[in-house]
Amino acid sequence: MPRARVPDEDAMRFGAIVTRLRMERRWTLADLSRLSGLNATWLGVLERGGNIPSLSTIFKLAEVFGVEAAELVREVEQSRRVRPAPASE
Repeated sequence: MPRARVPDEDAMRFGAIVTRLRMERRWTLADLSRLSGLNATWLGVLERGGNIPSLSTIFKLAEVFGVEAAELVREVEQSRRVRPAPASE
């Protein structure tokens, strides 16, 4: 999937969740790349909110982290309620 020009707020939230889950497991980006089959550079951009993951990527990451995909999406949704995205003008 092409990299977003302007980081999407939800992509940034999702990336922060991926970073947290990876760090909790003490994995490097290379570890996550090896386990998921996803490119390490792409994953780094994902963690910074520069890539918007496809549904299949969400499922793949959930499997690697040992969580349900719905849990990842739910966490993004909960984060939206706590810190809503700035209103567009």
